[in-house]
Amino acid sequence: MIEITAPVLIALLVLAGIAAFYGAMGVRRFQLRRTLGTFDVSIRTPKGRWMLCMGRYGGAHLDLLRFFSVSPIPAVVIERKGLDLGGWREPEDDERGRIPPGFIIVTLLRGEEKIELAMAYPDYTGFSAWLEAGPIAGSWQI
Repeated sequence: MIEITAPVLIALLVLAGIAAFYGAMGVRRFQLRRTLGTFDVSIRTPKGRWMLCMGRYGGAHLDLLRFFSVSPIPAVVIERKGLDLGGWREPEDDERGRIPPGFIIVTLLRGEEKIELAMAYPDYTGFSAWLEAGPIAGSWQI
């Protein structure tokens, strides 16, 4: 009979945990992609780094969920109210290796605050249409 030692058992448990984590990430990504208004996006953090996320717009805000996570809670929520499009540009040479290929960089403005997102151009067209469509009927206050 084969005897499983403690180190082998621990290694098997670690591998099973890693497989379960990646499986849960795949299920989460599949579920999110089924929702209208969901797209791959990167956001420039205050430290100047790019964080890969999944964006989900609808209603009064844009939710950015971490790409490599199983949490359903958004890492960043950007309110739609007062948000303006500042245009888009091609990534500069130092940015090309930090964002996925084929992405453009979109600038969002809220007063003096500047938010930079990177996304594919087809996703940008849908996102800009949502943003420029204005508030949802009946959601404004008197």
